[in-house]
Amino acid sequence: MSAAIIFVILLVLMLTGMPISISLGLTVLTFLFTMTQVPIESVALKLFTGIEKFEIMAIPFFILAGNFLTHGGVARRMINFATSMVGHWYGGLGLGGVMACALFAAVSGSSPATVVAIGAILLPAMVKQGFPNKFGAGVITTSGALGILIPPSIVMVMYSVSTNTSVGALFMAGVVPGLMLALFLGFTTWYRARKFDYPRQPKASAVERLKAFKESAWGLFLIVVVMGGIYSGIFTPTEAAAMSAVYAFFVAVFVYKDLRMSDVPRVLLNSANMSAMLLYIITNAVLFSFLLTHENIPQQMADFMIGTGVGVIGFLIMANILMLIAGNFMEPSSIVLILAPILFPIAVKLGIDPVHFGIIMVVNMEVGMCHPPVGLNLYVASGITKMGITELTVAVWPWLVSMLVFLVLVTYVPWISLVLPRALGMM
Repeated sequence: MSAAIIFVILLVLMLTGMPISISLGLTVLTFLFTMTQVPIESVALKLFTGIEKFEIMAIPFFILAGNFLTHGGVARRMINFATSMVGHWYGGLGLGGVMACALFAAVSGSSPATVVAIGAILLPAMVKQGFPNKFGAGVITTSGALGILIPPSIVMVMYSVSTNTSVGALFMAGVVPGLMLALFLGFTTWYRARKFDYPRQPKASAVERLKAFKESAWGLFLIVVVMGGIYSGIFTPTEAAAMSAVYAFFVAVFVYKDLRMSDVPRVLLNSANMSAMLLYIITNAVLFSFLLTHENIPQQMADFMIGTGVGVIGFLIMANILMLIAGNFMEPSSIVLILAPILFPIAVKLGIDPVHFGIIMVVNMEVGMCHPPVGLNLYVASGITKMGITELTVAVWPWLVSMLVFLVLVTYVPWISLVLPRALGMM
């Protein structure tokens, strides 16, 4: 009964158009003050202790690093390197866009940042070379979603905070699925380009490729700094985030010199605004999780589902459908912070590995970012391409179908997510 009341209050508040974070906080306070005897002191204490986790510090640092790289010329150099490698195949610039998104994802941790950084440079070039606007929009909108699957990933940090799963193991678990999804999206791009005979670029010489690699090397080395530092044990994921922010600042200002010192305060302010928004959502989600735990709702739901004999396969089907539906109305951070405390205990009871389930959630979030009405990548791409949301939705469907096929694969083949963490002894 209490579960129904909580979710009805939350749904009503969300339907009024109220932001998710405020809806969560008001739901908790309304229920606690009117239907329980929980002292207000314990709520205040939970607010502070809930966000007093070291891992949360990684979020503002990764946001700052991504902003330095977006405002600097790192994206342009990555695009040049990517197109020098694959530009001679069918849909060359499109394939270069997929590869560039994968590379930029490995240094930014954010999907919208990847769409902005790569799309703003690549889309005008694709149109100029003769590609239809909708083809370029489809490539960049969906490939930008790699930003939250290929580590480092802000969404993975949020899942870790919600479920106490190892951030390092999650980061490593995202590598193989991230590369596989890039291949899926790349194949879709190549197939459609070949089918409609879209332009190809002249094959780059070995000298041109080496030159493009040298120019992008400073940006690409950030992947080594973050991932190598974490898995060699030199520093934790949170320390890696701080290192990436310092390194990105150094590269953008002193090496590439695309960012002036006078621009740094603006980048810092933008990063602070975004970090404050996410931390406010996390704070209210912590309260919501506290309420669910206090009312024993996850445990009751787990017992109910196991009692129905639904099994692992049935649960994963229902979980995927629930997350895909949630993707119609909420952005990834909110979905993870609301649904992880509910679905995670059920998954663990059914014997599903926490790291594997985290990757399933992230892939669902990727799909949600690319379809209406709330798909963040659609709105970002709309701003770049000047295309309407309906037109963009039609443009992305071939790539969206390949993402759904990949979602099924990663859901029912745990090996894809777990092979690297197990090989490195991280779980």
